[in-house]
Amino acid sequence: MFSKFFIDRPIFSTVLAIVIMIAGGAAFTGLPVEQYPEIVPPEVEVQATYAGADAGTLAESVAAPLEQAINGVDDMLYMTSGSSDAGTMNLSVTFATAF
Repeated sequence: MFSKFFIDRPIFSTVLAIVIMIAGGAAFTGLPVEQYPEIVPPEVEVQATYAGADAGTLAESVAAPLEQAINGVDDMLYMTSGSSDAGTMNLSVTFATAF
C-alpha cells in the first residue's frame, strides 16, 4: 500500500532519491575517517630461488646481499627473512604508514 504511493508518483520518487543521495554525500564528507589508523602496515615480500642450494648457501649468497641493499630504505620498520633447503628464500620488509 505504501509503495503504491511512490509507484503512482515517479517524479516525486526521483526527486526524493536525489535529495537522499545529496544528504548522504554531505554526511560522507563529515565522517572522521582520518582519525582511524591503518590496521596493517604495508609490507613488501621478495622471493628468490636458487636451484640446488641449501639454506646456508642461499642465506650467504642471496639473502645477505639483498638484506644489505634493502637495509636503510626510507620508512622501513623491520625485515624478516627465511631460507629453506629447497632452494627458496623469502624476505618480508615492513614499512611505516605515511600520513
